[in-house]
This record gives sequence, structure tokens and C-alpha cells, in this order.
Amino acid sequence: MATGVCSMIGASIYVIPFMIQRNVPGIGPYVLPAFLLAAIPAIFAAISYAALSTAMPKAGGSYLYASRSLNPYLGFIASFSQWFGLSIVIGVISYVVIPFFRDFFFGLGLENFAQWLEVGNVRVSLALIILWAFAGINMLGIKTYEKTLIPLMILMFGLGGLVIISGFSYEHSDFLNAISTLPEENFSSSKASFDIWTFLAAAALLFSSFIGFDAIAQAGGEAKNPSKNLPRAIGLAILVVGTFYFVFTYAVYSAVPWEFIASEAQNKDLTAAGLLSYLLPDWLAVIILFGAGIALLNDLPAMILSVSRLVFAWSEDEIFPKNLSEINSKTQAPTKAIVLSTFVSTIGVLGSHFAGDFFLGIDIMVTAMLVNFLFMCLSILFLPRTNPNLAKHQTLIKSDSKRFVIGALGSLFLFGFLLIHTMKDLNAQVSHWYFHSTYVYILVISMASFTFYLRWTRLKSQNIDLRSKFRSLPEN
Repeated sequence: MATGVCSMIGASIYVIPFMIQRNVPGIGPYVLPAFLLAAIPAIFAAISYAALSTAMPKAGGSYLYASRSLNPYLGFIASFSQWFGLSIVIGVISYVVIPFFRDFFFGLGLENFAQWLEVGNVRVSLALIILWAFAGINMLGIKTYEKTLIPLMILMFGLGGLVIISGFSYEHSDFLNAISTLPEENFSSSKASFDIWTFLAAAALLFSSFIGFDAIAQAGGEAKNPSKNLPRAIGLAILVVGTFYFVFTYAVYSAVPWEFIASEAQNKDLTAAGLLSYLLPDWLAVIILFGAGIALLNDLPAMILSVSRLVFAWSEDEIFPKNLSEINSKTQAPTKAIVLSTFVSTIGVLGSHFAGDFFLGIDIMVTAMLVNFLFMCLSILFLPRTNPNLAKHQTLIKSDSKRFVIGALGSLFLFGFLLIHTMKDLNAQVSHWYFHSTYVYILVISMASFTFYLRWTRLKSQNIDLRSKFRSLPEN
């Protein structure tokens, strides 16, 4: 459960509910309802993941589910886009966390050190050090991973609770009084008109906040009693995080007027900690800034675990070179798979720096995960027909009618979100084509398809019974 929770909570809660006022102009006071709408397809996808995990409790989660329920190509395409998107976002998080600690040191009065963190080369170097340090924790094995992750999760919830308590302790009138003496802060109250397309575009982006519970399934083979514990962990993660998200966002918007957030977001990057700093004592604002940094760091070990297990699963099936599935004899970690994924995350760090907008990485991830979750809902629909032997082990949704409703409605919602997100991206005004996440995603899928073609051709030449191979689970 900690793996799922820590993969979900991070930049998504401290940044996106507020910076969405820039990325989706006009959403105004409708962020919370958009959050609720975003949760619907996430819940359908979570149920599909949980059900499929009972039938296929092995490493590789989404790849394994789609390759055995639909076909190997779709399984690889879905999981490759997920792997690439999440690997890029791991780099984005490593890059974005530095300003949180910069502001933390500003709050402590260490201005010179804080300004040093703003230097471009310094920020990139520190981001890479953080990234590879957490990759190293994963390489040391699951015990070291556990000892790192669970204390970070407890600390994250404790410090996040301070944000919630602080937000509910103030009203808009308190905020207006607090900024009345600041001449540079000037905004006016307004009544926002509801626009359905803006609302849907915001919901599609906020859907990214619910991405991460799938990390539980990726390392399924390493869980104790996975057929029972994986679906329980997925359910608990989505419930705990969904509740935390809504209460957290509501607390901040109850203290800070949305008009102010929308106005400020056009000119600078906003965080929950920065918005509440107008109201809070300096010492408490500094603690909350530290909490935001911890929440971001908390993403990294769980997400690295998730993406590395996808590489491991591909290698087990020989869709990737077999040696990438090698396990370190001492740590029992797939070291080569971790290293490869972290190299891709390094691209995310550099891309965030040179593009100057971390939302590009977020958009790529949202596209990839919408496709991936769509395939999961389709997998739960088609598993009994395409692979009845594995379907017999699926114990969560035994009713055909319930399975159909979950799979069909989930597919409908996710396809709709994918369409809306794609239209928003293609209509965005950007300076270069590669700032459109859709084009980057198509390029990634083309690379994946070419890779699959080469490996599939090689497997065919070895006279392997591919039909039987991809209807059963790998040994490890």
C-alpha cells in the first residue's frame, strides 16, 4: 500500500491543483468538482488492476495483464508508454523538488545558499544526484527500499496534515487582510462562468493525480500472498489518497481565493506551501515547505521500483534483451532494469531544464497512463474469452455482468478523457512541435513498435510456440 500511496502523492497534490489555473485557464472555482470527476475513471481502472492482479500476481503488472488478456503487442505498447511516461516524470520530480528546498532555505534565512540552488547547473546536478541516489536505494534491495519508503510516507502524511489544519484555520477574509498591505498583490473578485470543455480538460489533467496505484501491481511477484494482498493494497491506496487529495485541495482553496491563485499562476509557479505562507507564521510556513519537498522525494523510490519491474517483465518474455532481467544475487534487485529506467529519467531532468516547463512531462505521462488504463479495462473485459485458463484464477469480480459494467464504463470514461486531453494538447500554442506531448507520445510508440517488431521476429525465428508462451505466466 505504501508503494501505491507514495507513487501517487507528491507534486500532484502540492502543485497541480493550483498550477492548473495556468494550464487550464478558466477552470476557476471548479477544481474540486473536476477532481471528483477525475476520480471516476481512476476507480474503474483501479478495480480492473485489482481484479487482474488476482489472476496474474507477477512482476510487470500492466504489461503482463494486457499481453495475456489482449495480445503481446498491445501489452508491450501499453506498458512501454507507461514506462516511458513515468520514467520521464521521475526526472521531472527530481528537478521540481529543488525549488521547494530552495524556498525552505530562504525561510531559514540562508539566502546565499538558497540563491546558489537557483543556478541552472547546480539545480540540474542536484536533481541528478537525488535521482541516482534513490535508484541506488532500489538497487540495494527490497529491505532497504522498505526502510526508506515507510518512514517517508509517515512523515509526508504528518506534514501534509499541517497543510490541511492550516487551511481550515483561515477564511478568505483573513487572506485578504493579510495581503492588503502588499502593494504588488492586486487582484479582483469575479464570478467565473462554467465551461464544460474547460471543466473536462481540467479533469483529464487532474487524472494524473490518481496515477501511481498501478505501482503496486508492477512488483506483484515480490508481495506476500499477492492474490489477496495486491487488490487490498490497490483499494486502500486509491481510497486513502483520493480522500487526502480532496481534503488537502479543499483546505487550501478555503483559505486562499481562487481568483488570487488564478492571477498569480499566470506569472509564477505556485505551491500549496507558498500560497499559505501569506497567512502562516514564518516557522510554520518553513515546516510546510519542508513537507512539500518530502512529498516529492517520496515519489521517487516507489516509481523507480515500478518502472524497473516493467523492464524486468519484458526481458523475462524476451521482448527486451534477456540480460536485463538478471537479478543481483546479494540484493535480489533487477539492477540492470533499474539502471536503464534511471537513464531515461535523466532525460526527464534535462528536458525539464531546457524546456522550462515541467507540465510537458506531466502531459506525456497523462497520455501514456490514459492509454495504459484503457487497456486494463479492456483486459478485464476480454480475459475470460481470450485466456480462460488464467481467467479461472480471477477472484475479485466473479459476476460477468459486473465485469462488463466495470470494463465498459471504465473504457468509455478513459477513452473520453484521452480524446479531451489530446485535443487540448494539439490546440495548445507552443513554440516547437516537440512541446506537444501527443507528438512526443507518437514518436515513443513508433520506437516501441519497431523494437517489438525486431524482437518478435527474432522469437519467431527460434521456433518458439509463441501462442502458448503468451497465454501462461513467466516463471519468475
